[in-house]
Amino acid sequence: MKRLIFCVLLLLVPLFGLFAQNMVWTKQYQDYFDKYKDLAIEQMQKHKIPASITLAQGVFESGAGRSELATKGNNHFGIKCNGWTGRKVYHDDDARQECFRAYNNVYESYEDHSVFLTTSKRYSRLFQLKLTDYQGWANGLKACGYATSPTYAKKLIEIIQLYKLYEYDKAKGYDKFQTHQIEHGDLRHIYAFNKNYYVKARRGDTFKTIAADVDISYRKLARYNERDKHDTLEEGEIVWLEKKAKKAPKKYKGHPHTVQRGESMYSIAQYYGIRIKYLYKMNGLPADYQPVVGDRLRIR
Repeated sequence: MKRLIFCVLLLLVPLFGLFAQNMVWTKQYQDYFDKYKDLAIEQMQKHKIPASITLAQGVFESGAGRSELATKGNNHFGIKCNGWTGRKVYHDDDARQECFRAYNNVYESYEDHSVFLTTSKRYSRLFQLKLTDYQGWANGLKACGYATSPTYAKKLIEIIQLYKLYEYDKAKGYDKFQTHQIEHGDLRHIYAFNKNYYVKARRGDTFKTIAADVDISYRKLARYNERDKHDTLEEGEIVWLEKKAKKAPKKYKGHPHTVQRGESMYSIAQYYGIRIKYLYKMNGLPADYQPVVGDRLRIR
């Protein structure tokens, strides 16, 4: 009986080893996908590479953005120099101190990865596959020599399936402000609220100076914010990047705004991302009404 149990355990050891190797969900990977999914979708729409493949390669090759190549050179795909004329970093890989491409930001790394695949004859047959065929792409990348690891395709597929990255391969649009933030870094911090985006004006800002940073017409910015396009803005003012909503988010239902000292109908509308005419309309107020401290105004 003891011998039988021993034999059964011997048979199970390899199975336990297999289960132990299965990939598990981690917050580091999920944070990476949340941050770069829009960039991957943008690349998919420009270059016809599945967003799931780009994300899986990026997170795997860069250790979720924490590898030495990623932190020192913004290289998220392990692409070596091979005729590269830009900045370089050196890292031990198949050999000691190999040359790898370095980028100014992660956006450039994603863009170069796409160009690397689309312009190389080695990978040309992959573009005959459907964008939703992530398994074909993963196996094709391995077969075409993207990586030397024999389990490379398996790892990509496991990542895609565990985090359901295949859902991004069907995306019709992406958050352009998120990709802009990745490309331009801290040029302007872009905030999200009420299904919209905004920046905070700096001292001396105009709609023109902000427009130059966020790549939107200054005339549109002024119109979105219901202002004259030549206005100088006060430091800290909210400047919306898209057309404002008709009412505040759902969480404000049944919670009116109490007017504070120094507030106007315009500043209240700006704060909640509401077009001012709808703030008047919701409260049944005439266009010449001026709020008084303590007034309670419906915002939804």
